[in-house]
Amino acid sequence: MSWVILLVAGLLEIGWAIGLKYTEGFTRLWPSLGTGLAMVLSVFLLGIAMKQIPVGTAYAVWTGIGATGTVILGIVLLGEPATLLRLGCLSLIVAGIVGLKLVSSS
Repeated sequence: MSWVILLVAGLLEIGWAIGLKYTEGFTRLWPSLGTGLAMVLSVFLLGIAMKQIPVGTAYAVWTGIGATGTVILGIVLLGEPATLLRLGCLSLIVAGIVGLKLVSSS
């Protein structure tokens, strides 16, 4: 169950990272509130997941999910470049997340 909680925390990290773009420097009320809520929930769930998952693994997986999802949504939603090198680096992040999950004792 801790891994599911960590996954949700990572998805919320994606939400708040992308949400930051839409807050326009926290000048727009609803995007700012949604982003702030996603931030709080993401860190809260990360803390719960860390009860069972080692801190280094949990934090690396959380940030990896967030980074990977944010890059993908940046490409899809915001028109950021999808170069071969960029996608190759993204695959290294995913490989690291999978590797940490496979070697974790939790």
